[in-house]
Amino acid sequence: MTRQLFLRPDPRCAVPRTAMVMAAGLGKRMRPLTISRPKPLVEVAGKPLIDHVFDRLRAVGIERVVVNVHYLADSLEAHLRRRYPDMEVIVSDERDRLLETGGGLTKARPLLGDDPVLVVNGDSLWIDGPVDAIKLLASRWDAATMDVLLLVVPFARANNLGGMGDFRLGPDGRIVGRRRPGTVAPFAYTGVQILDPRIIVDAPEGPFSTNLFWDRAIAAERAYAQVHQGLWFEIGTPTAVTRTEAMLLDG
Repeated sequence: MTRQLFLRPDPRCAVPRTAMVMAAGLGKRMRPLTISRPKPLVEVAGKPLIDHVFDRLRAVGIERVVVNVHYLADSLEAHLRRRYPDMEVIVSDERDRLLETGGGLTKARPLLGDDPVLVVNGDSLWIDGPVDAIKLLASRWDAATMDVLLLVVPFARANNLGGMGDFRLGPDGRIVGRRRPGTVAPFAYTGVQILDPRIIVDAPEGPFSTNLFWDRAIAAERAYAQVHQGLWFEIGTPTAVTRTEAMLLDG
């Protein structure tokens, strides 16, 4: 695993010009914090979750961001207009019907263009390791061999995460399979990925998971992962917010 664990950014590898932030979820597990605000506006360490994401996008030079919205969408849109007037924020509107991750990507497909896109969950929270995680992911991207490249974290370092992990990786970082029944998978998905928008095809009507596209890429041996070098936190419940803030305060 050494090569994938300790890759350094290649300055010739550009960060994608366009990002998509998945921000349309209902945040049911986060209640009561989401009774009057969408989950991306829940604060962790004094900052809304979506600001943690947008500030990282801005730091690596991304200026164009597609955001899907559904629950309490007006307040989220108003926040982004007020907080990020310097960035081109394009809304993919799911007010009428929540489409889940795969359906959200499919609806937003005309807005994404044909170049690789950085896709980030609106509640992703991470601390960089020795290098910037987005730049590290971009340095690993290889359009000739990849359709998707996921940022993953060792399951043992997946703070607040329930479940039993997600993926098994080969020595070159290729995703060789998902978690086997009755076992713990070594790596968990962080909610950050680069994908080729051309894989968003032959999609079912209505809501569905991005797993459909991932499974196709895994079967074609074109799904890879990069191991995150820093900290990562799953922020799904009020308890997770409290735990995360305590860990950040403790350094």
